[in-house]
Amino acid sequence: MTSMTIGRLAAAAGVGVETVRYYQRRGLLAVPMPTHGQVRHYGENAVARLRFIRRAQQLGFSLDEIADLLGLDEHTDRNAARALAKEKLAQIDERMAQLDAMRSALSELVSCCEHTSAAQPCPILHTLAHPDEDQNAAYSKSIAAG
Repeated sequence: MTSMTIGRLAAAAGVGVETVRYYQRRGLLAVPMPTHGQVRHYGENAVARLRFIRRAQQLGFSLDEIADLLGLDEHTDRNAARALAKEKLAQIDERMAQLDAMRSALSELVSCCEHTSAAQPCPILHTLAHPDEDQNAAYSKSIAAG
């Protein structure tokens, strides 16, 4: 097994040293005992763990959710892992629906802005300044009509 310092560990996993320390404070990565004075040495298992954390983050898992995943055994906890992944998928689907609604609303505002005369207030800024939905719907319709 290769022994490495925190700097080499961070470089091998593609993260910063402060990220390694943060994960240690969060309990996601063990802090090894110093071997030579104050120098701590890490093995390949630490690199694998850091890479696991980074891949899970890329899939959208939070550090709390990653802690749960790290507590599972890949041979015996398939159902628990699947449940966590399904929950994450549901959260992603919900966020995508929210983003789609945001995109539609913004697209409508941009279109309205393009077709509003210069004498009228900017629909985008007006909507942001006056967030009452009924007022904005009526405003948009009145601009579109005339």
